[in-house]
Amino acid sequence: MTPARQRKSEPSAKRAIGYVRVSSDQQAESGLSLEHQREKVRAAASLHDLALQDVIVDAAESAATLDRPGMRRVIDLVRGKKVDAVIVLKLDRLTRNVRDLADLLDLFSRRKVALMSVSESLNTETASGRMVVNMLAVIAQWERETNGERTSAALSVKRARGERAGTIPYGFALAADGQRLKACEKERRAVRLMLECRDAGYSLRDTAAELNRRGLTTRAGQPWRFEYVRSALKTIERHPTVAVV
Repeated sequence: MTPARQRKSEPSAKRAIGYVRVSSDQQAESGLSLEHQREKVRAAASLHDLALQDVIVDAAESAATLDRPGMRRVIDLVRGKKVDAVIVLKLDRLTRNVRDLADLLDLFSRRKVALMSVSESLNTETASGRMVVNMLAVIAQWERETNGERTSAALSVKRARGERAGTIPYGFALAADGQRLKACEKERRAVRLMLECRDAGYSLRDTAAELNRRGLTTRAGQPWRFEYVRSALKTIERHPTVAVV
């Protein structure tokens, strides 16, 4: 009897990680933008038959520099050749700086790691993909600087009129006049518990679990996650009066 042919082993799927980021405390607390990015990253990995190992999160982190906890982890994984592709929803989630993008592309190229952007349908495994990524980054920076100039001028006018400018810090709410801030007791209950957990040595995940156990939610009514706790604690550090009982 002829022995059965031995099947050739299937090549293992390429390893991929996703990277998602939001820049504001409000976005981090709502969680909606982060979850939307996660869904798009997962779908892209599935479409390209990539083994998605993790989705790394930077909540309430600016893209002005690469000095972010999540981004540092991405760079370490790429340098260690532990991934074959990095997936983002848009290039501006990764960085808003042309020089930083160029440095990342150089690193990815040397480590033979592809950068994939879902919204722009880009893949740096190809020369044309790398060219388009660089062109888009230059245009995006020009638009960002132009918008920044307009926003700065508009905020200056509001401040000159004595009007409130900027987002409402966690732990506060707008007063009846629509300009002044007042304490939000529901959010301050969560603040006090976060500080108690921090002083007791709780991790961010354990703090989120304790908040959820006590029925406390984010400003948007979502369950707490570790990244939302980290964002809220950063807000407390910037606005210490919110912690006053």
